[in-house]
Amino acid sequence: MHRLSRGSALTLTLASSLALTAQAEIRALPDAAMGEITGQAGVTIELETKVDVGRFAWTDQGTLSVNDLSLSGLGGGPLDNLKVSLDVAGENEVLEHGFSEIARRAGNGRLDPGSNPDIADALTRYAVAGDYGKAFNSGDLVIHIGPTDSGDPGQLNDYLRAVDFQLDIGSVVTEGADGATTLFSDIHLEGYLGPTDIVVRNHGSDTRLLANGNEVSDSELQVDTHFEITNGRLNWDVADVILLFNFAAVSIDGLQIHNRRGADTLGHFGMAHATAKLSAGTSATSGKDGLSVHDVEFRADIDMPVFRMGGTAIGAVSFTDFAITNTSMMIYGH
Repeated sequence: MHRLSRGSALTLTLASSLALTAQAEIRALPDAAMGEITGQAGVTIELETKVDVGRFAWTDQGTLSVNDLSLSGLGGGPLDNLKVSLDVAGENEVLEHGFSEIARRAGNGRLDPGSNPDIADALTRYAVAGDYGKAFNSGDLVIHIGPTDSGDPGQLNDYLRAVDFQLDIGSVVTEGADGATTLFSDIHLEGYLGPTDIVVRNHGSDTRLLANGNEVSDSELQVDTHFEITNGRLNWDVADVILLFNFAAVSIDGLQIHNRRGADTLGHFGMAHATAKLSAGTSATSGKDGLSVHDVEFRADIDMPVFRMGGTAIGAVSFTDFAITNTSMMIYGH
């Protein structure tokens, strides 16, 4: 007969005791107790992590793979100093959103709205009913990601530079019967993550029509983020740019993505901005049901100081007030 080791026996004993204790303690809660639980404030998670993925692949008739992906802090250490706040909103409850922390500091006299138009805009945008943030509907799930420690509350850059990140991808490859083609390789991005919000809007089974006629659910996932790429590089081996331009054998060094110039900077604190909404939907054109990605926006300035084609530098390329707007997609299988 196989005998358990002392450690295994102790583990089984503890597990059995815990299971019996858990069963003994399970009981229905009265309505009053349930009310106390649902009336509590939200949950805050202080997060530190590092993500490494050797290969992520989507296989249909062929395969598209993302190889050697790593998400970390600058220098390859852990991605840290992240605070994730989760709340289920009450009716018209004001919760933290976007740059509302900057507005709070301005309202408390820590930052001067007269010294910076972005601060003044934040104070106007996020001051709501004696609080700072955005008002939500009953049952909305609100997730706000920001820094755990943002330094001196009187120093704006301490907040904007509080969360740094590094993203590396070895290659993006498509494979089929005729072989493999590398689309992108040697991707390296360094930068800072600004306030990021993920909201699940609760509107039950209500629907609405988009401008293109697609019918979408009013209960939707909303994503809104600010970020800055301070240094990046990539090899653009074979790829289309917005389905218009085909670049082959392109290499970019010193890539920067921000929002510090032009006519579209107000409210962004020098950071690029991306937002989108996702929900179930029905295409007005094909009648197909699928995933609707709508109200997509991306706003940034882009600098590529070292731009090579075929290994030869051709000079610097930059975009000011680069904006993708009025964009919707319906995604479904075929």
